[in-house]
Amino acid sequence: MTFDPRTIATPTYEALNNLRNLPRQDDTHLKQQKSQAVELYTYLSTWGIMRLKAEEMALPDGMMGKKQVVQKFFECLQTISGRQNLSGQQGLETLKNVSTDDYLGLTGLGLALAQEFSFWATAIYADVKGE
Repeated sequence: MTFDPRTIATPTYEALNNLRNLPRQDDTHLKQQKSQAVELYTYLSTWGIMRLKAEEMALPDGMMGKKQVVQKFFECLQTISGRQNLSGQQGLETLKNVSTDDYLGLTGLGLALAQEFSFWATAIYADVKGE
């Protein structure tokens, strides 16, 4: 099987581009989206994938831009990995119950995906300045 790097890049680009183009978003919302997408790798490498999933569920409504990015991250991870039930409310339970090998594999794939989010955020949100 040949690896195609677009396997990770395409869903990431589409997810962030779709978020960026949602109607009626103010500057604060866009800054939150960009900031979260850029910071995903650092968060994931420091705290892990289970805590990132818990963070998604804990983010308040005032941080909807950040929450949207984390939701898209888990949707992309679910698509790329083929592992069902990573996105949505059941995601934390799924991560808690997978084998150690699967958890470590999802974490590694998540780190690669987080790098893509950071890259594409810089390109897609190039006109958004500050935090």
